[in-house]
Amino acid sequence: MSSVPNLQTCTFETVCVDGYGEIVDRQTGMAEYFTVSLSEGVALDLVAIPGGEFMMGDDRHHPDERPVHRVTVPSFFMSKYPITQAQYRSLMGADAGFGLGADYPIERVSWDEAIKFCTQLSQQTGDHYTLPSEAQWEYACRAGTQTAFHFGETITTEVVNYNGDFPYAGAPTGENRERATPVGSFPPNQFGLYDMHGNVWEWCLDEYRPSYQNAPFDGSVWRTSDAPSDPKRVMRGGAWDYVARGCRSAVRGSLAPSSRVAGCGLRVVLAR
Repeated sequence: MSSVPNLQTCTFETVCVDGYGEIVDRQTGMAEYFTVSLSEGVALDLVAIPGGEFMMGDDRHHPDERPVHRVTVPSFFMSKYPITQAQYRSLMGADAGFGLGADYPIERVSWDEAIKFCTQLSQQTGDHYTLPSEAQWEYACRAGTQTAFHFGETITTEVVNYNGDFPYAGAPTGENRERATPVGSFPPNQFGLYDMHGNVWEWCLDEYRPSYQNAPFDGSVWRTSDAPSDPKRVMRGGAWDYVARGCRSAVRGSLAPSSRVAGCGLRVVLAR
């Protein structure tokens, strides 16, 4: 990549919840980031994610989240928010994708279209932007936690946009907004990333496999020689129309790369 311009520092407030979803702790966090101008009045913030190790997966739920395994992830940059309607359309054209307004996450974007967005962004900036690997995404989402969510062992609709008719663990039912919310409407995680749970699913580069057997341990993209000719691609994080359980850090969704559905968007990464 070309030299990163002028890293800036931002501060933010993170929250932790108890088993009933009540906020029990608030902390001030700090992160480094830089900003890329996409067009007049439209910019993209990239947060510096430090390298480290984490335990990927969850052995308490679906088989495709197992086996839990240790992964080492090199440092990288990740977009602070899901890509917005304004950001997407600034590169892809006025008729591309679907969104409720400039600051809402773009939706109904296929994996193929997400790759094209990354290609356009790379060509415009001269750096190599892409979708995150699954390991990068989960590492960034967890931000040093090992609980079901980076907020704790449950969530409420006070901190995440999901279908509140279907809570998780000891949390109460909550609001079902039936639509996306503007990016950054809820507290971030400890890395300074917003909307990692709920709002919209986010595409990853990886081909979907039904378990982590033989998955890479270095944070790289998982591609296999025995995959189908047009394998499903992984999506992460849950969405505004999804149940709370489906928004956990370890949950893995998958769709054909040409699929365009409501509640499915993207986030980008840049290697350091």
